[in-house]
Amino acid sequence: MTETVSRPTLEAVAARAGVSRATASRVVNGGDGVREPLVERVRRAVEELGYVPNQAARSLVTRRHDAVAVVIAEPETRVFADPFFALQLRGISKELTAHDSQLVLLLTEGRDDHTRVGRYLAGGHVDGALVFSLHLDDPLPELIHGAGVPTVFGGRPGWGDGARPAVYVDSDNRGGAREAVRHLVGLGRTRIAHITGALDQTSAVDRLDGFRDVMGEADPRLVVEGDFTPAGGERAMRELLERCPDVDAVFAANDLTASGALRVLRERGRRVPDDVAVIGFDDMLPVAEQTDPPLTTVRQDIEEMGRLMARLLLRDLDRRTGKQGLDGGPAGVVLATTLVRRASA
Repeated sequence: MTETVSRPTLEAVAARAGVSRATASRVVNGGDGVREPLVERVRRAVEELGYVPNQAARSLVTRRHDAVAVVIAEPETRVFADPFFALQLRGISKELTAHDSQLVLLLTEGRDDHTRVGRYLAGGHVDGALVFSLHLDDPLPELIHGAGVPTVFGGRPGWGDGARPAVYVDSDNRGGAREAVRHLVGLGRTRIAHITGALDQTSAVDRLDGFRDVMGEADPRLVVEGDFTPAGGERAMRELLERCPDVDAVFAANDLTASGALRVLRERGRRVPDDVAVIGFDDMLPVAEQTDPPLTTVRQDIEEMGRLMARLLLRDLDRRTGKQGLDGGPAGVVLATTLVRRASA
């Protein structure tokens, strides 16, 4: 048999602090209009008693659940295998934790999951949503819009009709790609190929556009579609070598793609960077510093993207619940990228 220990109540906090229950409730739930000496007495009583607010009751006062859904439009096999998602989740988690808010992770394995996610968001379980890795035909944005929850997107949304305004955080994918390809041109490379990411995602399209900004109407055989995975990089690199055996440089859409390309080049006896220079995108240290040779890549601050997404959402939630003024923030934030030079190019 175990003895049930009663939890301290708000009434006990009020009695310990020598204030009314209403005053204790305002302090505990973040309300205004309480003099500072009384605030300190209530806080001290909360600490001494070990009082934990009832979340349901608190939500009635604050109109907040202190929970945010993070929706990743990828299957779990991809999410847990790709360090990109871990870095972005770490940034989001740090920011939410600093504001005493919980992260609720939602993944989409298939079309049925989209309906489930939309239903969950519409059910009032969370204050808002952070959504990333969207694909162009993804129904999630429409479902989220229908749920009516405040949302920040990771990456530039794929719609441009202005009918659905969106707050988003992205990196300068096109500018970063331009810098990478210019570096390869500066090395004297003339047969520069590009292994794209999945072209139903705006980041991949922007990086392809950056490649074309520098290379113009390059030989179409030098562009092969990948999918942001090592296996996709291997497949695309084999196809490139069959199409264009004289390729002397590769700009890969991300570091994982580049790692796959490097493996194929090593198998085929192509020296990197002597025969073929290789550049990736992301600068994910668990990948870029451990490839052979270490990878020259375009750095985007993935963790900071996550933090900023959470910060923008929390600011919007504060504005909606009257904790901030009604000044609007930027609809889209685009973070700068930098080229990190290592041994592969």
